[in-house]
Amino acid sequence: MGKFTAYKIPLKSLPAGVSEFDFKLDKAFFQNMENADIHDADLDVHLTVETKPDVYHMAFTISGTITLICDRCLDQLVTPIETEYKLNVKFGEDYDDSTDDLLVIPQADNYLNVAYMIYDTVALAIPMRHVHPAGKCNRQMSALLRHHRAQTPADAESDDSIEQQLIDEIDTIDTAPDTPTATIDPRWEGLSKLAADKSDDEQ
Repeated sequence: MGKFTAYKIPLKSLPAGVSEFDFKLDKAFFQNMENADIHDADLDVHLTVETKPDVYHMAFTISGTITLICDRCLDQLVTPIETEYKLNVKFGEDYDDSTDDLLVIPQADNYLNVAYMIYDTVALAIPMRHVHPAGKCNRQMSALLRHHRAQTPADAESDDSIEQQLIDEIDTIDTAPDTPTATIDPRWEGLSKLAADKSDDEQ
């Protein structure tokens, strides 16, 4: 059984009138689509197909949430999705998807797999910027980011370089001992010894 067999609609065997289909999208669906940006999903897809003599009117309604990674703090970001997509499908000689609202499929095809239509509809509904609302980002990461913005000249480093520095710093914070030992400059150690010797002589 293929990864997307469950999304095949038997167009030629549908009765006249309206047929309805429901699908549930989870993490596995987007993994199978090889999408690394969506880390989890809980989406409901409702599809209605109105069958007429020469055309199929299809309407997708998708709602739920997906989990992305926040561009600012790198924590998980649960994003709501509410979107719709409508499409007309007809049988013809050759496959043709050159227009946005009409899909022509070969007469020899008995089924239409809607998995990629659903995937594209979700992808287009994802906001361009993936960031938590103000005040909801990981505080530790936000503090480090503000520190780097203050210390780093504009355009001095790429976003990838800064992000890697932040990750390295957080790893250092997470693995550092609870009571770090301060490093003493050897020159000060020498001066301290001289001062102690002088104090002993005066006594």
